[in-house]
Amino acid sequence: MLEIQDLHVAYGESEVIKGLNLSLKKNEIIAILGRNGMGKTTLMKSLIGMIPSKSGSVKLENKELFGMKSHERVKAGLGFVPQGRMIFSTMTVQENIETGLTSTKETEVPEDLYNIFPVLREMRKRRGGNLSGGQQQQLAIARALASDPDVLLLDEPTEGIQPSIIKEMAHTLKEIRDSRGLSIIVSEQVLSFALDVADRIIVIEKGKIIHDQPRNEVDEDKVASFLSV
Repeated sequence: MLEIQDLHVAYGESEVIKGLNLSLKKNEIIAILGRNGMGKTTLMKSLIGMIPSKSGSVKLENKELFGMKSHERVKAGLGFVPQGRMIFSTMTVQENIETGLTSTKETEVPEDLYNIFPVLREMRKRRGGNLSGGQQQQLAIARALASDPDVLLLDEPTEGIQPSIIKEMAHTLKEIRDSRGLSIIVSEQVLSFALDVADRIIVIEKGKIIHDQPRNEVDEDKVASFLSV
């Protein structure tokens, strides 16, 4: 579904992603773990085109995305939920989701999005800035899904979310994967969430993958050791 080969991403002279290789299968959920500053957000932003890549290849269903702008990547089938959610606080819930429709020919919010997130249906006339952190995260995911992506990228979705809601979010993401038949990459620091949601656990350190295992083979203590300072 998504094939990343020898990806290099740099800020000026400082290379952050260093020859990274990663394959995402159809309907697979991958969690990318790592401490702060290890390249998780840089990787996600480069995949969606917010940061230009220095070299390498990113293919979505064999279509090369390297060199494409963000809106072109969304049209090609990538959806992105940024760190901090970045919703439009003065716009209503409905208006926020509608901004995700620009790459499709739809003019109304698909009903199945409100079925996935019933609270958004109830609050569709409310301003995004008046929602709780968990509700804003649901809104950010719904906005990304409105573009009907094949691959959904989520950058640290549990940040600022209550622990009780985090478990619910893992269940919702798996439900979305199953109902929409898409693949998901989530970057994360919360190990328990990654273990709940992912089929595969990857650890990134200094821009390189240092650990890659199927969820059912993961040694939790070993992964936790990579994440400790």
